[in-house]
Amino acid sequence: MIPAHPAASRGLEREEGLAPRYTDRRMSERIQIFVTGGTFDKEYNELTGELFFKETHVPDMLGLGRSLLDVDIETLMMIDSLQMTDDHRRLILDHCTASPHTRIVITHGTDTMEQTAAVLGEAIAGRTIVLTGAMVPYKFGSSDGMFNLGTALAFAQTLPPGVYISMNGRYFPWYGVRKNRERGVFEPKKP
Repeated sequence: MIPAHPAASRGLEREEGLAPRYTDRRMSERIQIFVTGGTFDKEYNELTGELFFKETHVPDMLGLGRSLLDVDIETLMMIDSLQMTDDHRRLILDHCTASPHTRIVITHGTDTMEQTAAVLGEAIAGRTIVLTGAMVPYKFGSSDGMFNLGTALAFAQTLPPGVYISMNGRYFPWYGVRKNRERGVFEPKKP
């Protein structure tokens, strides 16, 4: 080991011949992750062919992605977003408001993500909230969910306060996005 590098006091170590590496998981602000279900967390019953919910896959996804972020994961509900009611959205709003964290990611079904984002966007200021989801369940192996979760976490760390939807590597402010159901993507809402 060579003498301490000036960056060592910031959580970096340098081994001889190697670049500095992060040793402290808390290099960035803690991020609250609220899980609400949606395609993101659906499982497939091979006997009946039905999709169902068991438990969230978010911890597995973070582990597989080798995430070093400091996160607090809380499951609020495990439902399809088509079943989401005003009471469910109020529960999400209440948890976002009560959270001690100013950076929040919400996993959500894509069918009504816009409605939940609007409820949050009209009521919350001073926090960066990013909603994300998946078009294909994580358990299918070909899901976009892991990529969407990763980009949502990155956007939650870098975007200014506001409410956003993040899908397919892009982000949109809550008031300027729509789901294009024909193409299966989110896009800017046309005025």
